[in-house]
Amino acid sequence: MNQLLSIWVGWRFYMARQSNNLISFISFASTAGIALGVAVLIVVLSAMNGFESELENRMLGVVAHGELSGVEQPVHDWEGIIDDAKKIPGILAAAPYIRLQGLVQKPGGFQGLTILGVDPLYEEKVSNISQFMSQDTWSELAVKDKNSIVLGKGLANSLGLGVGDSLSLYMPNVNADPKTKRIGSAKSYRFTVVGVFELGGELDLSTAYVPMQYAASILNMGEQVSGVRIKTANVFQAPRLIRELGFSQDQYLYITDWTRTQGHLYQDIQLVRSVMYLVLALVIAVACFNIVSTLVMAVRDKQAEIAILLTMGMKRSGIMIIFIVQGALNGLLGCLLGGLFGVLIAENLSLIAKGIENIFGVQLLSADIYFIDFLPSELHLSDVGLVLLLAFVMSLISTLYPAWKASKTAPASALAGR
Repeated sequence: MNQLLSIWVGWRFYMARQSNNLISFISFASTAGIALGVAVLIVVLSAMNGFESELENRMLGVVAHGELSGVEQPVHDWEGIIDDAKKIPGILAAAPYIRLQGLVQKPGGFQGLTILGVDPLYEEKVSNISQFMSQDTWSELAVKDKNSIVLGKGLANSLGLGVGDSLSLYMPNVNADPKTKRIGSAKSYRFTVVGVFELGGELDLSTAYVPMQYAASILNMGEQVSGVRIKTANVFQAPRLIRELGFSQDQYLYITDWTRTQGHLYQDIQLVRSVMYLVLALVIAVACFNIVSTLVMAVRDKQAEIAILLTMGMKRSGIMIIFIVQGALNGLLGCLLGGLFGVLIAENLSLIAKGIENIFGVQLLSADIYFIDFLPSELHLSDVGLVLLLAFVMSLISTLYPAWKASKTAPASALAGR
């Protein structure tokens, strides 16, 4: 009963704080500070989740989790490597590929281009690139002897090419006699653009796809390939699984995985997440100090009331509960407001960023620098719950000292001063 009375009195004190303008202002500032910190922290975590999701779905969905490639010669018996891969738990699929590298001409000069020769029947098991182009375009890559090429949208725009246009790739002349060919001799290979894919990132600017059999005919590989691409169930186990597969082969192979080529992106995202979490947690902590200021002033303002409650028999623990409730209500209101605004902004962050870009004519993320050219967001309820819990616990902790000071009030001195 005494605790319920203390909670009720704490609620009354909280509602009556408007009688003192200074206390009311500091209380508002503490609530607003907590709400702002909570909202920004939820938005930042959602953005980091979005970057991780796009990294996995776009970048790691297209870039192989691991690769086994030939050392100074093509890979033979790639079917055997795929069969071995199926025997290793954790490896979902494997697909052969042929890599072509050369130069393409564009307005103002030349640009390096990496072309992957793929077999759609195998490639769709290790990559989701088909989801970023039309089904008709993907089907064109299954025509074995056709010089079809699928470009990234950014690359097609850079070269000024569209569907039906021709593209010339300049490569070293692999058919020339090594004893007689001049240094720098090159041969031009012509492709027909049959479609584009759009990832919205740097891969759009430097990657293209052609039928694997046609790529093999250019390099005179026959049934051999440049390497085998691997997809794993857990991307973080890819380094171990790729090495296990590579070490089991009887031919010399280069062993690579996504942590070597794209791992820096994941590490950067995790670093930014940790730093922002720390910084914004400190922002919430600073806002909670305003709760301390509010309660200290409230204790001084309510000295007489505290003394009367003590003389009427209320325990000192009940006095502490009164001011803990008063401060906790500030924190709770800030958490609720911050959580509401944070969730609303996080759910619409991509649209908000797009609107800012359209209004001010700027681009927040450039595909030339980042692996995507838009601001992603993915809201996790676990993040929202963790942020709200953190902010509320910090606000509760900030009430302990003022509440303890209130419980130490001497009734005689307080009433005498009145």
